[in-house]
Amino acid sequence: MKMRSLPTLLVLPAAAALVLSGCATGASGSTDSTDGGAISVVTSTNVYGDIATTVGGDLVDVTSIISDPSQDPHSYEADARTQLAVSKADVVVENGGGYDSFVDTMVDASGTDATVVNAVDVSGLDPEAGHDDHADEATDAASDDATAEADGHDDHDHAAFNEHVFYSLPSMAKLATALADEFGRVDTANADTFTANAEAFGTKIADLEAQAASIKTAHDGDPVAYTEPVPGYLFDAMGLVNVTPEAFSEAIEEGDDVSPAVLNDTLKLFTDGKVDLLAYNEQTSSPETEQVEKAATDAGVAIVPVTELLPEGEDYVAWQQSNIDAISAALGE
Repeated sequence: MKMRSLPTLLVLPAAAALVLSGCATGASGSTDSTDGGAISVVTSTNVYGDIATTVGGDLVDVTSIISDPSQDPHSYEADARTQLAVSKADVVVENGGGYDSFVDTMVDASGTDATVVNAVDVSGLDPEAGHDDHADEATDAASDDATAEADGHDDHDHAAFNEHVFYSLPSMAKLATALADEFGRVDTANADTFTANAEAFGTKIADLEAQAASIKTAHDGDPVAYTEPVPGYLFDAMGLVNVTPEAFSEAIEEGDDVSPAVLNDTLKLFTDGKVDLLAYNEQTSSPETEQVEKAATDAGVAIVPVTELLPEGEDYVAWQQSNIDAISAALGE
């Protein structure tokens, strides 16, 4: 299955971006960490921005390229201010896996020496993932122990890699550790603080994992559906089995039309009572997904909204807690 990735962006050459620095104030606001200022961090989305802030605290200055929960990441277009922020960054955090390849385009165009931390590489979930020239040693080290989760995900019918690793709880704990290592390399005096913050984050993630495991005890094997595989890893942790036709979710991810036959097969999941809940990506919709949503409503199937960005006012842990609570309620817990 192909993945609909965020589009490659038309970015400005580094020199052009720097010429515009006079009108680009506010993009990062950071000072060079080597001069005693905060570490400048640029992340592709506010999901990674929040985790970076959690690890770095006041010692990092984070710019999230995409942060508006109402914005469709797949239609994002960069501006000169964003390019400038990337050019001045000490650390860049991307999802990887084809999800936000525009970040690599911007890094290459800027000529920055920033370390790029790739969440997919850190996760170790994609056996086909390669480490690009920007990859950090922490990324390589953190990915070594992820084989078990990747194998568990491969048991599902969807053979293609699910790039939405921000719904993989253990992967985000690994990412926090990788960021702590990288921040500690840039700012050695505060390395212990970064490590402690990452460990505290990991403790909270472990609590979420325990809740997911508890749901799995009661609902292992329960059939579910989604409009896109955004919550796939969280479903895996709960033992829930996605039965959505692959051709449907592939078409939605690619922004293509769904064939009448595939749409009919998907709608029958609800009219025939074959699924316990529908996860609906609120950030992308189409006539086909709206028909599926209506079919679920008409059949009395619970609908769980999911997003690819943090809702306003929530951090990563609170966001995933809300997702777990919503799924638990939909399953009748």
